Amino acid sequence: MDEQARVTVEADDEATRETVYDTHGEVEAGGVTFRFSVGDADGASDSDGANDPDGASAPDGSEDRTDAPGGDDGNATGDDEGDRLFVAPLEDVPTDSTIRRTAMRPDDRRGVGFILRRDAETDEVFAWRNSCPHKPEVPLDPGRGARVDGGEIVCHEHGARFECGDGLCTWGPCVGEELDPVGVEVRDGDVYLDDERFASVRPR
Repeated sequence: MDEQARVTVEADDEATRETVYDTHGEVEAGGVTFRFSVGDADGASDSDGANDPDGASAPDGSEDRTDAPGGDDGNATGDDEGDRLFVAPLEDVPTDSTIRRTAMRPDDRRGVGFILRRDAETDEVFAWRNSCPHKPEVPLDPGRGARVDGGEIVCHEHGARFECGDGLCTWGPCVGEELDPVGVEVRDGDVYLDDERFASVRPR
């Protein structure tokens, strides 16, 4: 979706208004969850809102999921908190690029864009704010995945290079500076937000 849209859900004398930036998602009001999906060019859409118009994945190459997997394996992430903090399946986090998500603060509906990358050898997942220290308004991942070369993330605008672990800039106009980290953790094959600054995650 190129432009934001306003969604209002009313249930049991309670109204919730959300600004929508994505082609699909959900809004809750009065214990009722409204899930939406903007259809493709032919007007068709998936009933579960899980896929984008091409029927495959989100624009960043990952599957958008706003709910965590359930189950009776004792994983606490099946509750509401886990649903809100679910980021992506581990297998959807690339080793040779990045995916984008938005972390939401409790009192801020705009959110903070962040990117994730997985270490190919350890499967450890790293996440940072989607912003280059050289020019904070420049995203490292403009929407198609950040470039990775020699294990380092490369800023598409001025070529700054950042290590995967601590996000240290090893070359470029901001050498010696570090990317702003976002806390995440891997549990049972899925990635979850683990950062006290944020209360939930939105696709992209």
